[in-house]
Amino acid sequence: MLKRLGVVLAVLFVLSVLEKPAFAVERQHHIGLAPALAILAIADKSTASIGAGGQIHYAYGLNDQWNFMVEASSAIVAKDQKQDTPETPRTRPAAVDHLAVGVGYVIDILRWVPYLSVLGAGYRLDGGTLPNALILPGVNVGAGVDYQLTRHIAVGVGAREHFMISKLKTYPSYTTVLLRFEYMWGF
Repeated sequence: MLKRLGVVLAVLFVLSVLEKPAFAVERQHHIGLAPALAILAIADKSTASIGAGGQIHYAYGLNDQWNFMVEASSAIVAKDQKQDTPETPRTRPAAVDHLAVGVGYVIDILRWVPYLSVLGAGYRLDGGTLPNALILPGVNVGAGVDYQLTRHIAVGVGAREHFMISKLKTYPSYTTVLLRFEYMWGF
């Protein structure tokens, strides 16, 4: 496994040296997909609810350092969560969806493009033991790094920490870890 990872990293390094640099630029559009690992901490539950989902994202280069960003994701965090007994807490969703808009700061380092982001978000928690869907305001902060294979294709990893402001005591932590695939145009 480590040997294969080493070969992949070596190939990516050689490609980055041989090709022209692929800088983040203004007026550049990005659209992408990202499978996600989702981890939801619930105050009255001893273990985190862990599941999988996906994200779509769009970004537009306002200038060389700042991107306008839109993200939407959906994750199943407890597939079989249900009301077993009347004592089962009514705070355990089966799914979490979110839509967020904000900005990202790009740290341009040739083909490797690290970034930080802050987005205002809306969350929808549904299913499980919840009697009704919850719609909650929030904020997500993120970090990641993308590797630009070409001027049009990038792959990367990212993480988002989500804060559901009106229910922080009930849902103190919601984290998503992303494997990003992106197409870029318009530079």
